[in-house]
Amino acid sequence: MESYVLIHTLVGRAGDVAKAVSRLSCVEHAAMVTGPYDVIARVEGDCQKDISTFVTEEVQPLPGVARALTCPIMGRHRKPEPELESVAV
Repeated sequence: MESYVLIHTLVGRAGDVAKAVSRLSCVEHAAMVTGPYDVIARVEGDCQKDISTFVTEEVQPLPGVARALTCPIMGRHRKPEPELESVAV
């Protein structure tokens, strides 16, 4: 199961939090962003309960984290591959 974790940090702590989050075991990647949240991380776990436990026990206690919102990924859609034009020879 995969989820995005949207993290609101204390002022001036986004870089530190992104770096710390990116080092945690379940995190595929973390990025600093602009907008209502400061850091977004993509995490993986065996089930939603594992991800919830991971967020409450490992992400939320990190210094600089004000709050975290977990958004489970329900489905994926990929951009279609461009069709190659056939060349007459």
